[in-house]
Amino acid sequence: MRIATIRLAVVAAGAAAVSALSLAAHAPQTSQALKTRFDVLITHGRIVDGTGSPWFRGDVGIVGDRIVAVGDLSGVAGATATTEVDAKNLVVAPGFIDLLGQSEFNVLVDNRAASKILQGVTTEVTGEGSSIAPVNDRMIQEGAANARHFGVAQDWRTLGDYFKRLDDRTHPAINIGTFVGAGGLRTYVVGKDDRPATAAELEQMKQLVAQAMEQGALGLSTSLQYVPDRFASTDEIVELAKVAARYGGVYFTHQRSESAKIFESLDEVFTIAERADIPAEIWHLKTAYKANWGKMPEVLQRIEAARARGLDVTANLYPYPRAANGLDACLPLWVREGGLDKMLGRLEDPAQREKIKSDMADAAATTWENQWYGSGGGDGVMLSSVLAPELRKYEGMTFTAIGKAMGKDPRDAVMDLVIADRGESSVIISIMNEDDVRAGLRHPLVGVGTDSGAQAEDGKLSESKSHPRAWGSFPRILGRYVRDEHVLTLEDAIRKMTSKAADRVHLTDRGLLRPGMMADITIFDPATIHDVSTFDDPKHYSAGVTHVFVNGRAVVFNGAITNARPGRALRGPGYGASRPQAGSR
Repeated sequence: MRIATIRLAVVAAGAAAVSALSLAAHAPQTSQALKTRFDVLITHGRIVDGTGSPWFRGDVGIVGDRIVAVGDLSGVAGATATTEVDAKNLVVAPGFIDLLGQSEFNVLVDNRAASKILQGVTTEVTGEGSSIAPVNDRMIQEGAANARHFGVAQDWRTLGDYFKRLDDRTHPAINIGTFVGAGGLRTYVVGKDDRPATAAELEQMKQLVAQAMEQGALGLSTSLQYVPDRFASTDEIVELAKVAARYGGVYFTHQRSESAKIFESLDEVFTIAERADIPAEIWHLKTAYKANWGKMPEVLQRIEAARARGLDVTANLYPYPRAANGLDACLPLWVREGGLDKMLGRLEDPAQREKIKSDMADAAATTWENQWYGSGGGDGVMLSSVLAPELRKYEGMTFTAIGKAMGKDPRDAVMDLVIADRGESSVIISIMNEDDVRAGLRHPLVGVGTDSGAQAEDGKLSESKSHPRAWGSFPRILGRYVRDEHVLTLEDAIRKMTSKAADRVHLTDRGLLRPGMMADITIFDPATIHDVSTFDDPKHYSAGVTHVFVNGRAVVFNGAITNARPGRALRGPGYGASRPQAGSR
């Protein structure tokens, strides 16, 4: 039972009460005058507070949904707790923040977010390019097959509608914050045709950005490798980003090229940040395809140089050398232009199929990111998930193997599976180099995101395979790259996962273990934490995370998922704001 009077005395009394308790926690000689009762008291932990500072031994007290004390509380007279956690030999850290969570739909299917909370993730940032909202009737229809399969009623249209559903009905285990996706706005207003937006269309998209920011979007996002984002000019993106900036938002991007044109692509990111006067972050930073392996140090140097001239640019990545996306992304851009029906029509035309196969084998392609060729063809592309049950027999197979099973060229197998699954299939592609991953992960400007939605070992989300990053990214860093290989210190790894992430998206009350902050807390065993999921056998939760608290309530306790679902919609800095005038900040 929670004690309301203590919450009032410790939290609602304001900064003075919090500061006094914090001081007492670090100075036991003054604690004799303090008497309190905690809802949760975490004791004897190895506290890594999220700042990057060295760990220290101490305790954490929680009342309601807030941290109220951090330090040595053993001398606090009368200190008791409804729930006490002995964290001896364990690390106590702020809850991990996934900077590209992708669970905005998945939590509507399974609100446990199981594979995430068992990594220690308490908050997800999502909305890459095409966000969950706003959507119109045409977009709802395009997503209808997927929604029917997973039993999700598509009853939202705006971001405000979606957030209300999260808080009132879904009750996820984790917190969710999202960007408004420029690609989704383009689909909403222009469609998926390869053409510039008219002045009237651009104005409508700007109004939609403003509406989303007022309803709580964190900022503007793009995914410039894919349809329809690919068709947006830099000027169009700048104009949309300016609107987000006026509300205090940020710009996150899957940049236009991660391979042969990566340096030109970086310049575009810098241009948008400069012209829109907005902080920017590059999602899942990589130097893709073998010809570009080894370029990560130069990429990082260019980001450093941009910062040196005053641009607030950073990046994040996931700790794996393989990527994942839709199977149809293996097809040339011109095939995907115009939407699903046009794409399927081209794939069913024998003459066009021959041209598609030729383009997929083109090493010199410059108009699109040729991930088929860049992955090494059929050997480097593995089918990870499908929607149609009859196709599941191919999951986990490379397209070389699938082609052999079908008795056809692997490229024909790609096209036939796109047709059969109506563009719903996903693949894992071998496009990165481990040394580049390490170089990026080591850099202080680079944070962490899984680029995957939550999965589960049971239920609807267990039907298909997936990339292991959905199951193991954070424990993989803490086990392999911190404990085993010493690529990062424990303190810096946790800084990247917590305060650095919170700062990038202006979550001012999360990411640190300090009195007054929200009680999102992850407790893990540094000696045993590790990822279990693999590319061949992905559906396994990570090991070593013992307790996870979200907004003060345990969603993982003694290594098991609880029945608590305390997650919330996290709204950005423009939430509830009156519409600013053009040119104002």
